[in-house]
Amino acid sequence: MGYYSLRLCAGGGAFEAVPAPRLNLDLRRVKGALEASHIPVVDARVMLIAQLEREVTLSRDGRVLIKTKDGAEAASIFGRLRELLDLPSVDSGN
Repeated sequence: MGYYSLRLCAGGGAFEAVPAPRLNLDLRRVKGALEASHIPVVDARVMLIAQLEREVTLSRDGRVLIKTKDGAEAASIFGRLRELLDLPSVDSGN
């Protein structure tokens, strides 16, 4: 289990990581972990919007959307999220 490689979204304004298989993120736990790390979070009920270096949206199914056009920056932010939230790694085979 892991995430597909970070890929630029169709609109070109963000990078997306999609887990395979889908996850069932406990958004309440995720929100608590982010807030404990002093990361501002907006709870939109079906997703969380966190403000790291860039805006990040986390969905219940584990999808992560990072609003940047810079792949290296997206990878860095995703790595930080993985550590904070104990998410699976990006699968380099995809």
